[in-house]
Amino acid sequence: MKRILIFGGSGFLGRALYRELHPYFDVYATYCSQEQYATNKRYFSYDFREDSPTAILRTVMPDVIISALRGNAQEQYVAHDILIDFAHLHESKLLFLSSANVFDGFWHYPSYEHDKTFSESVYGLLKIQIENKIIRMPPFSWAIARLPMVFGANSPRLFELKNAIEKKKPYEIFPNTVINLTTDYFITQQLHYIINRNLWGIFHLGSTDLIHHDEFIFQLVDGLHVKEKPIYKHVYASNHDRYIVALPKDNTLPKHLSYRCEEVLAETLRKMPKNK
Repeated sequence: MKRILIFGGSGFLGRALYRELHPYFDVYATYCSQEQYATNKRYFSYDFREDSPTAILRTVMPDVIISALRGNAQEQYVAHDILIDFAHLHESKLLFLSSANVFDGFWHYPSYEHDKTFSESVYGLLKIQIENKIIRMPPFSWAIARLPMVFGANSPRLFELKNAIEKKKPYEIFPNTVINLTTDYFITQQLHYIINRNLWGIFHLGSTDLIHHDEFIFQLVDGLHVKEKPIYKHVYASNHDRYIVALPKDNTLPKHLSYRCEEVLAETLRKMPKNK
């Protein structure tokens, strides 16, 4: 049985991955500040801004290391250097959760797995730095999963939207921004397949179709059946459509693991009670 260690296992995606993989593999994870994990023997306390991951790696000795760490801090870059060195030395596989933001400097078209990366954001630049280290690893020893905007019934993005509506705060929408989407459920299914089949390389795990950001938010709000009408703040990055899109082309997954924006919407609303 493969032994898996998830760094960032207490975050939204990390928790979803743990729940998905735990019944099938020997799974361990890390948490940062959430004390409810302190008594869980499969969770280790870890803060990449202060701690080295070496002790946890040596304790678990994972076959697969998943990095679901969040944040823009440059200490993340140092932490991934250690993960890469450990994976190389112990023949472990490193699976890095990256972002479509590695392409946010390209405004006029979607991007595919082997397109050149270019970002204008701190977040995107950090992901590119880490990606560039990982792709120098030996073949079959790594995988990069680039993710678009992530929704889902318990997602931070949905919570932020509902909180803005409840407190009557402006919620930013981007009418000229074209995106593709995913949910925690779809990501965990796809990553489970990648791990199980020992696939490697770069994967774009977003919906196969595109939608404007504001259009998706309008559909999402309609599905929430909220009493109060949201206050929208329209943000125009340019006078033309801007694409922040990562589409699959070369490393495609089976058809049953592909999905469209309407399925992202349905999955996000699936567990939502209707307000009366």
